[in-house]
Amino acid sequence: MNQPFTGLYRFLFILLISVSYAQAQSSFIPLNDDYYHLIDRLEIKRGKLTEGFHSAVKPFERKAVVALTDSILKEGDVSLTDRDWETIDYLREDSWEWAPQMAATDSAHYYKLARLGWFKASQQNRNKKFWKHPADLFSINNKEFDLHFNFVTTNSFGKDSQTGSALWYTGRGVELRGMIGEKLGFYTFVADNQGLFPKYAMDFAPEFTFPGEGLAKTSASKGTIDFLTARGYITFRPIKAINVKFGHDHNVFGSGFRSLILSDNSSPYLFLRLDTQIGRFKYTNLWTSMLNNDNHAWTEGLRGKKFAAIHHLSVNLTEKINVGIFEAEVFSRDSVGGGYDLNYLNPIIFYRYVESYIGSEDNALLGFDFRWLVGKKASIYSQFVLDEFLTKYLFNGSKSWTNKYSFQLGGKYVDAFGIKDLDLQAEYNLVRPYTYSHKDGGRNYAHYGQSLAHPLGANFKEFVGIVRYKPASRLSVYGTFMLADKGRDPHNANYGGDIEKSYETRTNIAGYAPGLGHRIAQGVFTQNISTDIRLSYSLAHNLFLDGRYLIRNMKSDDAAYAQKSNIFTIAVRYNMAYRQQAF
Repeated sequence: MNQPFTGLYRFLFILLISVSYAQAQSSFIPLNDDYYHLIDRLEIKRGKLTEGFHSAVKPFERKAVVALTDSILKEGDVSLTDRDWETIDYLREDSWEWAPQMAATDSAHYYKLARLGWFKASQQNRNKKFWKHPADLFSINNKEFDLHFNFVTTNSFGKDSQTGSALWYTGRGVELRGMIGEKLGFYTFVADNQGLFPKYAMDFAPEFTFPGEGLAKTSASKGTIDFLTARGYITFRPIKAINVKFGHDHNVFGSGFRSLILSDNSSPYLFLRLDTQIGRFKYTNLWTSMLNNDNHAWTEGLRGKKFAAIHHLSVNLTEKINVGIFEAEVFSRDSVGGGYDLNYLNPIIFYRYVESYIGSEDNALLGFDFRWLVGKKASIYSQFVLDEFLTKYLFNGSKSWTNKYSFQLGGKYVDAFGIKDLDLQAEYNLVRPYTYSHKDGGRNYAHYGQSLAHPLGANFKEFVGIVRYKPASRLSVYGTFMLADKGRDPHNANYGGDIEKSYETRTNIAGYAPGLGHRIAQGVFTQNISTDIRLSYSLAHNLFLDGRYLIRNMKSDDAAYAQKSNIFTIAVRYNMAYRQQAF
């Protein structure tokens, strides 16, 4: 029996044994920028880092988010607006199985002012078979079995001025989560999707895929696209300090709108994740199986496989400052007939050493992240990723192609300028040419043809500004401004922006020695200026009416990239996150 199968059987055996001794377990809150900002805002206003989770490691456990609200209610010294009280109510109702009934003495304000009639589950509701709680269409909750079932849907209509065509999108499916015997948690989300999307979104997607998703079928005559969304995992705690999660989903490291370490930009992937949390330390091990989207990677009708081993150590240095250290190794063994290289299963070894030990040329990345809570009003965050460098070129100004790194600096400011419930966010991202790329598709930092970090790949600099304002209980206003300068490739050239291309095919810069003189946004210069405004009105718990207006202007000397469009859409969604599509 070969090593990959032996390792699989060992894992399944350990899984079965561990579950029998597992601790109480929670499912995780699906990634959703609107939702996660609510959590982030509460943590900033509390003025200290949350004990139950580290905000740079996502997704969060439901019980940990409820524990954050418990702490705020019990401490009683956090300055909250009426909208914040409603947020606490919403978060607790959304994960009601972890929200114990608070005594009136713990927070009189919470019970007298915060409980909204359209969130609150009355005793009459609790006697029903359906909608016992506003967050669930159907639910069961006892010591033996916890189940939450929901129907999910999004339906939108609009128009793209660039094509003059009507836009539409419909997605519908089911979401299921719960626990078995308070030991084994589970989650699944399945939705069938069809639509006619803006031209820029379709141009951005790799062939036969949809941004953030997997295989997609396109109708050449109608221009419509059809794709399936599916995520699912199981999770348990063999001991109190360790959480094990196995399934098919996204994982994110970072505190910003973007992540340069690991984001949810790509299609979901198969993974095994271990989170070890002891005091101020959280250590995450992530082993993944991904897909190589190169045309030559197909074998016997199957896409080529690639793998990643990632670990991230997060440390709360103080109650306000968090730092993280990150390392990843991306590799493929298809050419030698192998599967997952067992050398990378060691959870506490330096992967760069393993790479040298086995004599491979796998893709190693190192990095760090940082977050600082400032005066219960703001947070500052940063990321840095080092893909490759040669010391003699790094600081001499030669702009060598080997200076492959990315950098992020951002901040959030809540109740900005004394205006209640007005939150501002600014973020700057920079990625050098050829960063995240490698010699082949089996080792670049991409999955299914889509970047595992920033959606623009490499060879760009970007500024993002976000305004979030909640003027009323049900109404939220979002404004996103983006300015991105990116270099693209003319025909038969490689200036380092497409991470799917081998860096060995790089184009030399005129007037410089080979390999030198590479600058950000080299190649065909493009500048994307977009302003995205959205109004979201909550009709009921997790039922939203969205109106969106997007002005997007892509400037370029090459007419093939230049485009300008005004896009308007209106949508109704239930239990589904809003699709940002911010490229």
